Amino acid sequence: MTRIGYPIGIRTVSVLAREHVTPRMLRLTLGGPELEGFHTYQADDHVMIVFPDPDGTRRIPVANEELTLDWPKPPPTGRKYTVRRFDADAGELDLDFFLHDGGVASSWATTAAVGERVAIAGPPGAKAFPHNYRHYVFAVDSTGLPAVERWLAESPADVSAHVVIETDDVSEHAYPLAARDGVEAIRLVRDDTGSRLAETVRSLPLPDEGTFLFAAGEAEDIKPLRRWSAGRLDSLITGYWKRGVAGLED
Repeated sequence: MTRIGYPIGIRTVSVLAREHVTPRMLRLTLGGPELEGFHTYQADDHVMIVFPDPDGTRRIPVANEELTLDWPKPPPTGRKYTVRRFDADAGELDLDFFLHDGGVASSWATTAAVGERVAIAGPPGAKAFPHNYRHYVFAVDSTGLPAVERWLAESPADVSAHVVIETDDVSEHAYPLAARDGVEAIRLVRDDTGSRLAETVRSLPLPDEGTFLFAAGEAEDIKPLRRWSAGRLDSLITGYWKRGVAGLED
C-alpha cells in the first residue's frame, strides 16, 4: 500500500461552530487564516490536537526545514482526530469527537466555546485508499464513522460497498451517512456478549476478487480481521483506540 507523505504543519485555529450530529458525536468546525495551505487527500487523514499543560502552558511544536515538526520534550498531550471535512475556500475544518468519560479530547470538546483557540498539527500523511477496486468493506465503530462518511462523499460513484457499523447505543446509528446506490449499511449494537463486528464482516457475501477492506475502531474488536484478511483481501486496518489505554498508537 502506498503511503502519501505531506509537509507537516502546525496551526492555531479557532472554534467556529459546534453541532451534535448524534447524542455522543460532537462536530467542531475550526477555522482561521492559518488554514491557508492546509492539505488533506485521504479519507482517514488526521490531525493532532495539541493541548495545554495542566497549568495552562502551551508548548507548541515548531516547524523545521525538513517540513516536519520539532516537538518539545516531554511532548505535550495530543490526540488524533480524522479530518471529516475540509473546505479550502471557506477556510473550515470539521472534526467529529466521540464523547466518553475521562477522555482528554472528549472533555475539551465538551466545553470548547466558539472563539476558543486551539493548536493542530498535521496531517502527517496517510496510506492511500486505492481507487481500483470493485467493492469496499468498511468495519468500524463510532470512532471510524468520520472516515467512512468522508469516503462515501468523495469516492467514485460506480463502486459498491458494505458498511458494517457497531456502536454501544442505537442512538449512535443516527450518524449521517451519504445515501448511495450500491452501498449497504449493516448496523450493530454491542451487547454483553462482546463485539460482533468481525464475525459479521466474515459472513458477508463478497465478490470473488476486487475487494478492499478498511477496518478502524477498538483494537481488540478489529484484531480478528487482521488474521482473517491476510492473503484473502487487500486491507487497511487501524486500531484507533483500545479499552483501558490512553493515546493508543496503532
